[in-house]
Formats: sequence, structure tokens, C-alpha cells
Amino acid sequence: MTSRVYGYVRVSSVEQNEVRQLLALKKLGIVRKNIFIDKQSGKDFERPKYKRLVKRLRPGDLLYIQSIDRLGRNYLDIQEQWRILTKERGIDIAVIDMPLLDTRNGKDLMGTFIADLVLQILSFVAQTEREHIKERQAQGIAAAKGRGVKFGRPTKDLPANFYNIVERWRRQELSGRGAARACNMPTTTFFKKAKRWRK
Repeated sequence: MTSRVYGYVRVSSVEQNEVRQLLALKKLGIVRKNIFIDKQSGKDFERPKYKRLVKRLRPGDLLYIQSIDRLGRNYLDIQEQWRILTKERGIDIAVIDMPLLDTRNGKDLMGTFIADLVLQILSFVAQTEREHIKERQAQGIAAAKGRGVKFGRPTKDLPANFYNIVERWRRQELSGRGAARACNMPTTTFFKKAKRWRK
């Protein structure tokens, strides 16, 4: 069976742009149908497209990634996935930004040692960066809350006739669904707000 070439792209969220990674893979001649993209955190490997990619891989295939942190950001998980891909699946991996991490080169003991060492250092750096990102996010949220910034959905004002409708509902002149409809809100929301108002 002819070996195939794949590419894997990951960005941390839907808002982030994957174009730079895609361009790097397309320059290598990888066809679009062989490029798998996840828009998800690198904290673990529970990613739908990554799982689909791994199922497709066969011994002798080659997988390109832009940088080691695109594979993941958890030190131990990266090491484990690298072992699964190269030893169990029998594929080669090439990290575009780090030519030393290309399993096609240096198959001797020294080459393997250097690649393992580089992999450990880069996966450690990837996890450390993830921890710093989380720390900066927490600091940013704390600072915003300190300035009075509200998070979550903005609360809607109650309709002017809300209290009148609640009273009619309590007197059983209106059903819960009818009262909620009159207030233009979901039934569960009406019950919650009515309960709070009664307290």
C-alpha cells in the first residue's frame, strides 16, 4: 500500500485563524482532504478530527504539524501520543517549525536520542505556555470584575405587567405557561423570577 501524507491543524477556539498552518501544509503539497482541523483547546486529545485522523493512519504514512503545541499542550499526553503514532501506528511525524523533530531522519540511536530530547523540551514548553495562558486569563477576568465588568448573559428587564401577571397566576387565573407567554419568556424563567419575587 502506498504511504499517504497528512496534515493536522489545531487552533484553540473558533475565533482563531488556522490560515497560517493551512498555508504551510499546502506548500508541502498536502491535499485538502488529508488535512484535519480541530478548533479546540490542546489540553487533551479528546478532539473529533484528531481522532478521525488517527483512525485513518496506516504504517508508513507521514503526518505534518506546524509546531509541537499544535499537537497538544499537555507534557505527558504529547509524549504518549508521539509514542502511539510512531510506535503503535508506525507512522512518521515531521514538525515544520522544528526540523530536528522529523522521524524520517536519524533513525540510529543518536538521532532517536536527540529527537526524544527535543520532544521532551518542546512539550514541556507547550504545557508551561498553556499554564501561563490560563493564569493570564484568570488575572484578566479578576481585573475586569474589579472594574465592575459583568460576565454572562445580560439580565433582561421584567415586563411592566410582571407583578400583575404573577398575582393572577397565584390566584390561578392564568396557567404557568399562559403567564410565561404573557411575559414573553420561557416557562422555567417565569417560575424562577416569580419565586424570587415572592421571596
